[in-house]
Amino acid sequence: MTFAKKRHRAARAATLLAAVWLAGCAALAPEPQTPEDIVLARANARWAAMLKADFTTAYGYLAPGVRALVTENAFAGRYGGQARWTEAEAVKVQCPSATKCLANIKLTAPTPLMRKKGDTVPVYFDETWVLQDGQWWLYANL
Repeated sequence: MTFAKKRHRAARAATLLAAVWLAGCAALAPEPQTPEDIVLARANARWAAMLKADFTTAYGYLAPGVRALVTENAFAGRYGGQARWTEAEAVKVQCPSATKCLANIKLTAPTPLMRKKGDTVPVYFDETWVLQDGQWWLYANL
């Protein structure tokens, strides 16, 4: 085999290897996330912190403007004495605009009358999330 044929085969092999490598990288690249996906994940992470009474972490999801008005201690004080939730989940997110999303939250807590030990009741409500400086934040009236 001549040197030119060897070089041609090596070039083809390198091209094939590069194509396989690029295809593998493309397959591993994460899908672009929609605002709904991002807010759903952030709302669930926030509520996971709330369930653990990790108010420092939960406070970090509040919009910067809200945090400027409400201290972390005041935030924790507001929720520290509340009834303990047993489950929380962001079940659906809708974004009526490019900078605002509504996360529908299912919160499960013991029934107020406690008929039987372990009875719970689900409550659904919406949280408003806003996009500021490239990040989604919970906008809450505290």
